[in-house]
Amino acid sequence: MPPKFGTSGLRGLVIELTEALVRDYMRAFIAACPTGSAIHVGQDLRPSSPQIAAWVLDEVQAAGLVAVDCGALPTPALALSAMDAGGAAVMVTGSHIPADRNGLKFYVPSGEISKADEDAILAALGAGAPVGTRGSIDRREASDDYIRRYLSAFGPALDGLRVGVYQHSSVARDIMAEVIQGLGAEAIPIARSDVFIPVDTEALDPDTQALFAGWFAEHALDVLISTDGDADRPMVVDDAGRVVPGDVLGALTARMLGAEVICTPVSSNTMIDEAYGIGFQQIQRTRIGSPYVIAAMEEALAQDSAAKVVGYEANGGFLLGFTATGPKGKLAPLMTRDCLLPIIAPLVAARQAACDLSALVDALPPRFTAADRLQGVEPDRARALIAQLTEDAAARAAFFAEVGPEQSLDLTDGLRVTFVNGVIVHLRPSGNAPEFRCYAEAGSRDRAAGLVQSFLSKLGAALA
Repeated sequence: MPPKFGTSGLRGLVIELTEALVRDYMRAFIAACPTGSAIHVGQDLRPSSPQIAAWVLDEVQAAGLVAVDCGALPTPALALSAMDAGGAAVMVTGSHIPADRNGLKFYVPSGEISKADEDAILAALGAGAPVGTRGSIDRREASDDYIRRYLSAFGPALDGLRVGVYQHSSVARDIMAEVIQGLGAEAIPIARSDVFIPVDTEALDPDTQALFAGWFAEHALDVLISTDGDADRPMVVDDAGRVVPGDVLGALTARMLGAEVICTPVSSNTMIDEAYGIGFQQIQRTRIGSPYVIAAMEEALAQDSAAKVVGYEANGGFLLGFTATGPKGKLAPLMTRDCLLPIIAPLVAARQAACDLSALVDALPPRFTAADRLQGVEPDRARALIAQLTEDAAARAAFFAEVGPEQSLDLTDGLRVTFVNGVIVHLRPSGNAPEFRCYAEAGSRDRAAGLVQSFLSKLGAALA
């Protein structure tokens, strides 16, 4: 599958992300979008990232602009640095996908690019090489402000906690440890890797989860944390050894910060809905992808500039749209997917409630989600299957027979079916990788997980 440009930027196989292609997308971005004072460039730790970043930096200078080389750092740290400086940004990362793939994420001075920006970039492809005075290059350690952001807002709120930091090849592996220690906890680094490991926080394999139990016993951990490759998705394992889903971390974070308006994709846990009484004033459901979440947040802020609005994705990436207050100070808005806030805030909330994180999670409404994926799925075949199930009620009833009669369909993004018994199954081909994702929601963890595995098996058979 050739490189694809969409809600997660440009992604594709490294062998197809040629110098010519990368430079073409950079020229199009510079021509189509505002760049402000400079273009900040960061990268993750996959082996292909340094070369791609070098092409990006050179193309920025060739356009006569200032290129700011921020090196390897978390995507939200890069975005924060660029936005604070009034500049644009480009992150070289493939996020959670394997090392044989990579990509580019684009940011304008106000934050992540919009769908309109995406269209403008695509329309500008094919422009010739720039001619004129060459720009300059600066280098900046851009992670410091990102670290201070959380230390100043939360202070020593986690004093005495033993936190395992699953480092793997996350670009935030050292920053996680530094922030956790700065908040008063003891950070125990675990499983650092010099080889890139594609950790998908939404689809942790059983072997990886089995490792977690051993680490808890070996290191006497209270909690285990990590991120995906570019650190815009959190991973938290509670004191009961359970991976806390990203949309649960999102709900806990929103509540801890006093948010009133929640913007989140249709795939996120329904526990936040009015029927369950968590207390949010407004829930706005969107298509999957941060541009849609950001657009909903911006609409809410346009209607009321003082709205306490946040957004989060089912994977836990959290976006803060108002100035929140932590135990020690203010926390400025950051409307890009962040991993640290949805790690820190639930842990602080548990401390404030004088309970373990597992107890805080167990006190939430009993709605449980699970998600996993089939890999190596041809996108056209996946879309054809979704179309068939959407249009043919008999085929849909046969496919979902084990769950029972359906109550309603939601076609916001993929096929999401709510059944009379309260179960939800959501099927969606990935928009940027050869993957087919299945989400499920039910009244127990085991039921949700079982549904995902059952329907992934059915999808595999249907696509064979």
